[in-house]
Amino acid sequence: MYDSLLRHVAKFIRLNEEEQAFFLSQLQFRKLRKRQYFLQEGDVSKHEAFILKGCLRTYEVDENGNEHVLSFAIEDWWVGDLYSFFTGLPSSYNIDALEATEIVYLDHATQEMLYEKIPKFERYFRLLIQNAFIATQRRVISSISKPAEDRYLEFLEKYPLLDQRIPQHQIASYLGITPESLSRIRKQLHRKKG
Repeated sequence: MYDSLLRHVAKFIRLNEEEQAFFLSQLQFRKLRKRQYFLQEGDVSKHEAFILKGCLRTYEVDENGNEHVLSFAIEDWWVGDLYSFFTGLPSSYNIDALEATEIVYLDHATQEMLYEKIPKFERYFRLLIQNAFIATQRRVISSISKPAEDRYLEFLEKYPLLDQRIPQHQIASYLGITPESLSRIRKQLHRKKG
């Protein structure tokens, strides 16, 4: 059941069987229904989750009630609000399931304990945070400097086949464009291919 997580960990660090068993024993499993929250704005993010199956989105709601998608998390990705998780302050984000999702998760105290018992995990989570930071920087630069079509192509590269799993208005929100603009872009790209 947790093979995908162990494969993910193995990309960064080597664990022996005893370390693997201990790590897995510290995780909790949860199923989320479509539209069920993993985290709600105003709550403190107490967990980081690894997605075994499904898709979650992280988004913010502005004062007019408009949703702004910051990211999607799919199979083999970790998700959570790192700022809230590490500071203990309330989150300004919502994280919910866009489809039936299965996750394993851990809390901050468990993560700290893993660092002590299996120091290799400090490297693992540090590398994940580094990669997340780099991805965030690239997304910010892309959103302020690239045309919408290029941002859509980057989305397709980052999230292969996700455009077939989630509603187009969610993708448009992530790209910072209207659903109508996304529809035009998709038609233009289709014409270029054909």
